[in-house]
This record gives sequence, structure tokens and C-alpha cells, in this order.
Amino acid sequence: MVHNLFSAHSPKEATLVNLLRYRALEQPNQVPYTFLVDGETEKVSLTYETLDQKARTIAALLQSMKAFGERVLLLYPPGLEFIAAFFGGLYAGVTVVPVYPPRGKQRLTRLQAIAGDAQAKFALTTSSVITKLAQSFDEAERAALQCIATDEIANDLADDWFFPEITNNSLALLQYTSGTTGNPKGVMVNHDNLLYNSALIYQSFEHTPNSRGVIWLPPYHDMGLIGGVLQPIYGSFSVTLMSPESFLQKPFCWLKAISDYQATTSGGPNFAYDLCVEKITLEQRKHLDLSSWEVAFNGAEPVRAETIERFSATFADCGFRRSAFYPCYGMAETTLIVSGGLKTAPPVIRFVEEQALKQNRIVTTTKDTKDARAIVGVGHSSLDQKIAIANPESLTCCSDEEIGEIWVAGQSVTSGYWKKPEETQQTFNAQLQDTKEGSFLRTGDLGFLLDGELFITGRLKDMIIIRGQNHYPQDIELTVQKSHPALRTNCGAVFSVEIKGVEQLVITQEIERTYLRQLDVDEVVKSIRQAVSEQHQLQVYTILLLKTASIPKTSSGKIQRHACRVGFLNETLDVVGNWTANLEQIDLLQLQAEVKDLSEQVQNSDVNQFEDNLKSFKPTVTEKAIQTWLISHLALYLNIPPDEIDIQESFAAYGLDSAVAVSMTGELSQWIGCELGIILFWEYPSIETLAKYLVEEYHLLPSIKSSVSV
Repeated sequence: MVHNLFSAHSPKEATLVNLLRYRALEQPNQVPYTFLVDGETEKVSLTYETLDQKARTIAALLQSMKAFGERVLLLYPPGLEFIAAFFGGLYAGVTVVPVYPPRGKQRLTRLQAIAGDAQAKFALTTSSVITKLAQSFDEAERAALQCIATDEIANDLADDWFFPEITNNSLALLQYTSGTTGNPKGVMVNHDNLLYNSALIYQSFEHTPNSRGVIWLPPYHDMGLIGGVLQPIYGSFSVTLMSPESFLQKPFCWLKAISDYQATTSGGPNFAYDLCVEKITLEQRKHLDLSSWEVAFNGAEPVRAETIERFSATFADCGFRRSAFYPCYGMAETTLIVSGGLKTAPPVIRFVEEQALKQNRIVTTTKDTKDARAIVGVGHSSLDQKIAIANPESLTCCSDEEIGEIWVAGQSVTSGYWKKPEETQQTFNAQLQDTKEGSFLRTGDLGFLLDGELFITGRLKDMIIIRGQNHYPQDIELTVQKSHPALRTNCGAVFSVEIKGVEQLVITQEIERTYLRQLDVDEVVKSIRQAVSEQHQLQVYTILLLKTASIPKTSSGKIQRHACRVGFLNETLDVVGNWTANLEQIDLLQLQAEVKDLSEQVQNSDVNQFEDNLKSFKPTVTEKAIQTWLISHLALYLNIPPDEIDIQESFAAYGLDSAVAVSMTGELSQWIGCELGIILFWEYPSIETLAKYLVEEYHLLPSIKSSVSV
């Protein structure tokens, strides 16, 4: 169990502060964290002793400012400074609030919303982030939030630190869900939740002090924070960290780090494994040894059987074992993990009848049956945590053949949402009406139990999960309705649908009556796509513009998102204009012709080899050549014809999302032979401005009339 790791303290006294102090005294020179600055070779490390010293330094300053009990934002890029600040906040007895540092309009809006909801008076960050905040915040916001640059604090303050008056029930963390301007919700996580959930992970993953981790997941979210930052210190083993951007730019970096450091534990959502299959070449795979990988956890979204099979087959020659895949399930409201399987057991995949599934019934079948659908199990509950399947309407237990809402009870379940008593009561204190058991957390996820194994089938709640990230539909709906005057307020619905195994975003939105006669569909669609890209870093799959007063609503006037989704799938909505992204590959012959002046190699290449040729060939890097590269790659990534791309138009106008932008930055960096910043596409938001910047900044050849034309 948890507390025997530092048995000098009673369970009530056991906190993360006690744990790190114990490690610093007993294992001062052990290195729990190594951060790969560039995702590859440049690295920095922390020992327990150094981490403890940094934490005491930060905490002493906060204590001198009477910050005990306050909420303190953590605004850092991924790295060791974040970890030091996280523990520094706990050492001071404050409640830490990890938040993405501001980058672009959406993240600034989210930061402002969270700061307001948490009633934060302080923010720990770096001097460079403070400079950016000063440019973005108005005078009142700057006065309300006192920012502290931890990279400028004198080390000798550490001796002034004193142990805070905290217990295991003290609030340690507000883990904010993905609300932006709508309704940000801070999950209240105490020290006991964190230690108990760490014990669950340690037991489920069968970790030992000889385990080794590699983690690229963002530390602001539960999986990256608790799995990547707290689990190593709980289990007394080492972890190698890198930024999410490093992974997105070069997926090979992730698997190369696992290979180089002979990691035993690493993982991410489906899209991370899929990206490796798509981006890592045969030549790169020859340099990988994945035989040490024992736990390849997969969580944050429904686990796909196809992802497991493709990745296992692709990297089998690298020593990867299919049995290493570890599907699991969890959420911020349960600190992190809810369920997981046995480390040594292969993934559990069952086949059920598709039609029965749509009626919330479970009928098992075989793989070869025409109506069969593969569903991946996500393990079983551990220790004394309990999982129940409940009818979401009657609040009674479901039979074994029924799909219901997943309810969870146990020490990992947190105490609720910060300053939201009504939502806390509804979500965290459910009781089964037939057995009178409770209190349970209502997860909002649908699933069933089969032979003790939990299977996820869908979502009761409206949360949209794309690439493992949560998005509240009301936030996206508000963005849409503000994007163009032709769109009616409070008359739109967004949801996700699975297209070819990938969750895609669908927008349905009513048009103002005065715009119906002369509706410019292209203009409205462009405004919506650009706004959603800028505010939420998401690509849109389909936009349906609906006749005034036609969207499904309840008798009280609330939008029925589920009915809108059904109407979309059944094609029964009253549509006056629509747009759908082309998910099929664009005509590569056409694109080949558009960029034929890049190289004779490309001119004569086989169509199937065109994309590889485009990535590998390096022509004279002129401004015009960069423009052509950007046009062709934007076309390939977003599946739009090259002749529809305007070099003066913003990337956001084409629906460029953050993952694609970071990935393109990595490929562009390799192509021109220069290291490029991850926010390049935000700082220089059009093809014209970006190409001009690159030529001037990196002293590439100037644009010449005779160079490539598009």
C-alpha cells in the first residue's frame, strides 16, 4: 500500500511533500527526471536533492508572500522548471493549478477563464512567459495576478523554508477540464487522491525501482502529470521526458528514446501510435530496439483494435511485443486511472453484434460474423476501487447484457469541482436506487462489464474527444456563432462522429432569417473554419448550415445535440448550405504537376512515391521554393487542391490545427536544415509571411524570378 514508503508518518501525515523529502534524504543523488530539450540528444537532469532544494526555494518565497492556502497557477513550457514549481507549490501549502502557457487566442482565453474561476492571486512561471503575459493582459489583469519568475529566485532562500501545516486531505491540485470561456471546471485533487492513485498505477503496471519510463505527454493534464511526474517519484525509478511538440514534430524521437534508454513503460492515446505507423520510415525502424518495452499504455480515448494490430505488426521487427499493449481507462475526476489489465496479459478484444450495440445491448459473436464489431477491454478495477454499470435514467444496476453509464467509487475519486456545489452533487454523489449503494462518481461514459473486464462503448455526456484531448461542445458552439453575423446565437450544435476509425468534428448551425435569401455559403464556412482553428486548434470535418428555427430543441429551448447527431447521420436536418472536407487523398498527379519544377526526380516519379519524394528532395531554398513546399504540404495534410491555396491567406482559414502545424514545422525544419520554433505557424500565420521570414532569418537565397513557380 501507499504509506509504507515513508512509514515514519501516519497515513494522515502522508503527503507528496513527505514523499519527496523522504527521497531527498534517503536517495539524494538518484536522478528521477531527465528532460530531452530537443527531443533527442540535448538533455538536463534533476537529482532528488536538487529538486528538493529548488522546491524549498520556491516555497520559501511563496511563504514570505503569505500564499498558504491560495491557488497558484503554473505557467511553464514542458520541462524541469515545471516539476520544480509543482513541488515548490506543494511545499508552500498552496493549491497548484497547471495551465498551458499562453500561445494564440484560445490559450489566452482559457488562461483568463481558469485564473478567474480559481480566484488565483499568484502565478509561477519563467521570465520569458511573463514578458508575453505583459503584452497580452490588460492593466487590471496584470494587477490581479502576481507573476513570479522562478528562474530568477536566489537559491539561498531554501534555508528559510518551513514545513506547511498540511495533511493527506489537504487540497494539492486543481486539475482543470477543457472548458474555455464557457464553464471551466477545476477537479479538486488532494494529497491522498494522488498517493492512492499512484499506488494503483504502481500495482497495475507492476512497476519496480528498476522500471524506466519515457513520457512526452503534457504535464498540465492528468496522464502526463500523474503518470509522468508523480509515478517515478512514487516508485523511485527514473523517467526520460520530452515535450509533446518534440513528439509531434518527430514521432521517431519518442520510440528512439524508448530504444536508447531501454524504457519499460511509455504510452499515449491512439493517435500517438497511429502517427508512428504513418511517419516512421523503414530505415528509421532499423535503428530501434523496443524489446525492453513492457507496458505500452493506451488511454485518453476509446482504444481501437486496429491501432493495436497496426502498431504491433509494424514494429514487431523492432522487438515490440503485442502483449506489451496495455489498454486502460481513467479521467481527472478519478485522479487518473480507473481500470487496467495484467501487465503480462495480451489486450482483451471481444466481438459484439453492431445492431445490438446500437440498442444498448451486448450480444457477443465471432470475428468472422458480418455484423461483428471489435471492442477492446480496458481492464478491471484495482485495490478497493469499485466499478458499477448503471442505467442513466432509472439509476439502477444494469444486467450483464446491458450497456449503461460507468460509475466509480474509491479513494481515487476526488471530492468534486471547485466552487461548483450543484455540479459536484450531481456528478460525484450518485446512489444506486435498487441497492442503495453510493456515493459513486457518474463518469458520463457508457460501457459494460464482461467477465470482470470493462469495455467502453461511447459517451453519455456531450464531451468531444479528438486526439486524446477533451473539448466542450458549448465552447466550440460559442466560437462558431461569433464567427459570422449570419449565424444565430444559441442555435447550433457540435459533436463528433467516427469516420474511417477517426473522430471528426461536425458543426450544425442555424442561419439568421435575413441571410437566407442571399447566403454566401463559402464565406460563412470559411469564417467558421478559421475561428475554430484559431480558438480551438481543431480541423472541421463537416459544416451544415440549417434553416432558421429548424434545429432540434427541447420544450424548454435547449439544443438537443444527440438529436442533431442522429439527424446528421440520417440526413434529416433541414440544410440550406453545407461543406465537407475531402478525406480522400487529393489527386497526386495534379499536385505533382503543380510542383513539377521542384525537381526532375519529382517530375518523373511514380504517383505512389510522390509524397516520399517531396519530403526527401531538397531544392535550392529560395523564398519561392519555400512557398511551393508549404502549398504542397498544406494540400497533402488538409486534402485540399493546391490551386485553392492563397499564399496571403492565414493558415487558420484552411482549418490548420495545432497537431498538423507542429508536425509540418518538424518536416520543414528537416527540409531546410535549420531548427525551427514550435510556434512558427502562429507567429507567421500565412505562407507569404512565413517564407519571407525564413529567408531573412536564416540567410537563405532571396526570391528569384526564375525559381519555382506555382
